[in-house]
Amino acid sequence: MKTYHRRYSLLLFGTLLFLSGCKLMRPVEQSAGIKTPPAFENQTDSIGIGSIQWRSFFQDPHLLALIDTALQRNLDLKMAAQRIEQARTNILIARGALLPTVSGEISGGGRKFGDYTMDGVGNYDTNFSDNIDADRRLPAPLLPDYFVGLRSSWEVDIWGKLRTQKKAAYNRFLATEKARQAIVTGLIAQIASSYYGLIALDAELSIIRKNIALQQSAVETVKIQKEGGRANELGVRQMTAQLLNTQSLEYEIQQKIIETENSLNLLLGRFPQTIVRGTVQEQTFPQTISTGIPTNMLKRRPDIQQAQLDLLANYSEQQVAQLAFLPSLNITAFLGFNAFKSNLLFSPGSIAYNALGSLAAPLVNRKALKAGQKRAEAASLEALYAYNKSVLNGFQEVSTSLKKIENTKKISDLKTQEVEALQQAVATSKDLFLTGYASYLEVITAQRSVLEAELNLTDVRNEQFLGLIELYRSLGGGWE
Repeated sequence: MKTYHRRYSLLLFGTLLFLSGCKLMRPVEQSAGIKTPPAFENQTDSIGIGSIQWRSFFQDPHLLALIDTALQRNLDLKMAAQRIEQARTNILIARGALLPTVSGEISGGGRKFGDYTMDGVGNYDTNFSDNIDADRRLPAPLLPDYFVGLRSSWEVDIWGKLRTQKKAAYNRFLATEKARQAIVTGLIAQIASSYYGLIALDAELSIIRKNIALQQSAVETVKIQKEGGRANELGVRQMTAQLLNTQSLEYEIQQKIIETENSLNLLLGRFPQTIVRGTVQEQTFPQTISTGIPTNMLKRRPDIQQAQLDLLANYSEQQVAQLAFLPSLNITAFLGFNAFKSNLLFSPGSIAYNALGSLAAPLVNRKALKAGQKRAEAASLEALYAYNKSVLNGFQEVSTSLKKIENTKKISDLKTQEVEALQQAVATSKDLFLTGYASYLEVITAQRSVLEAELNLTDVRNEQFLGLIELYRSLGGGWE
């Protein structure tokens, strides 16, 4: 009867354990990700510029050469590659946890038992037995212990906990690769933006030098007018002051060029040197720009893919935290030579082996496991929110870039007309001044206005290219 009750209790315990294990092995319920709109604003094409390789997207050969150099020498990319290798080792660690560990061991030691202990009395009495020979007599008072052999341990993955840990490590590894791709897209966009900014600075420098020549001519003219009594010293001073101000702008632009070149060289992983580049006239802007559908952006943007992989990794780690409450089956074993006399260590009679299986489950004081579970749940939710944020950020960047391209085009058209009008005004004011129908203040105002308008037009055109580059990056373009 007692045997029957014992078997019934074991069966009941096993059934409850199995049911609890099945409950904990169920997939963790997780809130749904954010739902995206079916299309971008006023965009219907299914294929966008994000799918174009950067070697085809950018046409300037000087820019392509700079990007090639950066991809080989940029230090941030080199550091990202090492982070990928670190993540790869976590996969190997997780994979190794699924297999038994076997280690070789050579050990030796000694122990002296107390005379009034069970071991001490037993060892003392054993040496007087007629059933043992001289080889089996125990050394006294120190009892040596020598072992040469193999020891093994293995946690059997009965609940899939270790396999889930491996899955989490693999997703972390993939996430680091996506992080490297995000660095590539950002690097290419940053190099292109700096390159076009450098070309814009060259154009501004050319505009300033052209205006310096015009203003020098105006100063000479007003000096001649003064000598003829048709102008005064005030006019000479004010026109000279304007010329000096424009000349100072030339040095400001030259300093900005140096700073931009040095920033570019840092991205290229090299010391400061002159950047070989084209001109504004050589740059072309595409007539039509398509974004494609949002699904393509979600598939191409490395930061969104990284957030998704981090979400999957945290999801797996949350499952691991739940499975930690279940019993773990561990098997330990050893095989080798064991003796208390060194000269008998490798004799056939010293061969020893052992195998032990244990099933252990946390029952009391499981606060650490509960804390780990709550931490994993919070990390999983944080990863979900981070993924949703990355999707929202992607749509925001695409929308902003689209509007920037559209609006800067309109501004550029108006600024072009403004520059043409002011250039005519400068020529007219000069003619009127020579004939006495305009004052030197009107000439100064016209020259200052055309300089500002030409510089603003250059900035607007540069912003057009920056908007295009940002749209390309925000759609996931820039990595292969």
